[in-house]
Amino acid sequence: MPEPKLPARPRPRGPLTSLQLTAVAAVAGLLLAGGTAALAGPYDSSGQRVAEARRAAARPAPGAAGPQAAHRPLTSAGLPSPAPSAGPVLDGLRTGGGDTAGGRGPALAGRLDPLLAVDELGKGPSASVVDLTSGEQVYGNHAARAATPASVTKIATAVAALDALGPDHRIRTRVEKDGHRLVLVGGGDPTLTARAHPGEYASLRTLARRTAEALGTEHGTYTLVYDTSRYAGTTRHPIGPNENLAPVTPLIADEGRLDSSDHGPADRSTDPALDTARRFHDLLAEAGVKLRDEVETGDGKKAPAEDPSGSPKPGDDAKGGEDAEGAKGGEDAKGGKGGKDGKGGEDGGIASVSSAPLATIVERMLTYSDNDIAEHLARQTALATGAKADFKGGARAVHDRLDKLGLPVEDTSFHDGSGLDRADKLTPGLLTALLAEAARKDQPGLRPVLTGLPVAGFTGTLATRYTAEHNKAGTGLVRAKTGTLTGVNTLAGTVVTRSGRLLGFAFMSHDAPDPMAAQAALDKMATALAES
Repeated sequence: MPEPKLPARPRPRGPLTSLQLTAVAAVAGLLLAGGTAALAGPYDSSGQRVAEARRAAARPAPGAAGPQAAHRPLTSAGLPSPAPSAGPVLDGLRTGGGDTAGGRGPALAGRLDPLLAVDELGKGPSASVVDLTSGEQVYGNHAARAATPASVTKIATAVAALDALGPDHRIRTRVEKDGHRLVLVGGGDPTLTARAHPGEYASLRTLARRTAEALGTEHGTYTLVYDTSRYAGTTRHPIGPNENLAPVTPLIADEGRLDSSDHGPADRSTDPALDTARRFHDLLAEAGVKLRDEVETGDGKKAPAEDPSGSPKPGDDAKGGEDAEGAKGGEDAKGGKGGKDGKGGEDGGIASVSSAPLATIVERMLTYSDNDIAEHLARQTALATGAKADFKGGARAVHDRLDKLGLPVEDTSFHDGSGLDRADKLTPGLLTALLAEAARKDQPGLRPVLTGLPVAGFTGTLATRYTAEHNKAGTGLVRAKTGTLTGVNTLAGTVVTRSGRLLGFAFMSHDAPDPMAAQAALDKMATALAES
């Protein structure tokens, strides 16, 4: 079976309609005008995205003709090219103008209060809406009441990680040589892959090739050791074994997936570090390195290099495939505030690979609601701030980082990075404050929090939503992180209103009798904002 390439960027699913093309063009321009970046990309020396600067330079004067998105060519990522003619819409957002009655105060309450009160949202739902241009809260209903957030917790994890580490930070996986021992040191890169087509992510195949090249003509038989000491505590989330999350270890390839998927639920390895070491053993042998037929942990525990049970190893479905090194994933690069993952040869390393920039990893996490990435980013935040890199330490590090930013963390409770733990408690007010922080002009490093949000009707967890007649108005204009646990439905993100305002919103419900009905009710609220 041919191996799928890993996603470099979220892409729309299915053909783009004229409505979607126009909506995305408008969102791109509006996000830029509101001081946020519409696309992911590299940063210049001032911390501004290159794509953001180019779009700002190309922005038309107010009063230009209306958008003609359906007639513009698509970019290489499959998205519409920048809309050069969205002037009138941008004008309203720049000035904070537009239909004031439709965007704040009693008029907005008149739209949202009845929608929030429906039985489909269970007991005591809550909401907050802010103007992302000014940061002003324009609607609140129990906005300071904490509730189980489910996966919208990832917005908090993303802000904390980006603030602690920086958007250019890369996570390094390396090999050290100690006599005739080769030590594979896990750095905690949740996007490390053993597949033949790594895209922009770090490749275990590339690391094996570089290790063989570094050894050169040195002779002898080596023992492969794998080091998982970067993290502490148990690898198991409190929910136990689950198809939504592998054991959390700093050495893991392809998220411990036992199939060819790259996101969503899947059967997982029970020991992803051992399986990754075994796969690396195979790759080293294929590269010509002579090895003993065993792998060893850092504390001396040994295991056969081949799994006696015959379980698949990372990238097994791609054995023999071409080593297609990604444009970024194969680079040995470091960056950002937290470059603690290696210092070249000073740490005894003979070869290494580095992850894609943290900005890219955050976007992937948010678009696909990736629990594995979220738990690793909580631990990376802990490492960057001197906390213990376990579940408790990661959760505390996220809380403390948000508190340091001056965000309203009172009465909140963090227990993980993904939101799988029902003990997590966040408020709608905190969630909209996080979105407002990411939209600030003086926080360009937090922009991936907005650019990574799924787009209604287009990408990620919203790809199949906002397709019904009653909520099509939200297609392309709503970008939001979803959250779902049994009895819990949440939605938090951004929306462009009819009057041209960019709003941030958070809706939370619990004890809903029907999860699908609750989901539809939340979508209806976001659509009501788009129509305001």
